[in-house]
Amino acid sequence: MAQIPSNLRQIESLVEIVAQLRGPNGCPWDKEQTHQSLTQYAIEETHELVEVLESAESAQKDSKIKEELGDVLFQVILHAQLAQERGAFNFQEVVATISEKLIRRHPHVFSDTKVADTDEVIRNWEVIKKAEKDSSGETQKYALNVPPLPALQRAYKIGLRTDKFKFDWENAEGAMLKVEEEYAELQEALDDDSHEEIEHELGDLLFSLAQLARHLKMEPEQVLRKANRRFEHRFNKMISISAAEMKDWGTLSLEEKESYWQKAKAELKAQK
Repeated sequence: MAQIPSNLRQIESLVEIVAQLRGPNGCPWDKEQTHQSLTQYAIEETHELVEVLESAESAQKDSKIKEELGDVLFQVILHAQLAQERGAFNFQEVVATISEKLIRRHPHVFSDTKVADTDEVIRNWEVIKKAEKDSSGETQKYALNVPPLPALQRAYKIGLRTDKFKFDWENAEGAMLKVEEEYAELQEALDDDSHEEIEHELGDLLFSLAQLARHLKMEPEQVLRKANRRFEHRFNKMISISAAEMKDWGTLSLEEKESYWQKAKAELKAQK
């Protein structure tokens, strides 16, 4: 039986627990994991945290945030444990690396650099980041250097980079014209019934919509998350209304389902 740490409020205790999970007498599932097998959980746990952070205020919200932060932290420590086992680095080195980076990128806090406002902080941050990458040979003058993110979020980040290189539309109207152009090209591909061309043009349309969102000062990943939740709420409400009317929603015609959808929209709107 593994020894339970005496003080569970210390980060060292969590590091020890994770090491025990991976140890000879640990959990079979944890012992089988690799960086690659854990990738899906890193994504899932991060998105679950975001979901709670963006949820409506409630008595349980802080408790849920605390729980989801713990799940994300577990992923960080588990990856660090895997690295330690192969002699690459440990959790303490992860902490040191991020601490050094934060100090280096905040000279206005940890040094005598003066800044006037948030905009100047961001400009300095970008200069420091560029200097770091230049010194490590990881970048070129006009490289995009966009991190691997969910596709819609990455499209948004690509647009931020190309805007800095002055390769962008001047305003949202220009971006909207591009969306309309890509929509027309998608329609042509659909008329030609070419799977390859449809995929190509659909991707271009989604990319252009991400750029339109950026010009409208909106983050497309967040916009889509809200749309997803809005659809889910309406769908659940639709099912609830049909059940209250003693209807089996699965047996309804498409026209009847659409009628309940409109009822759900109207009720939710009225509740607002």
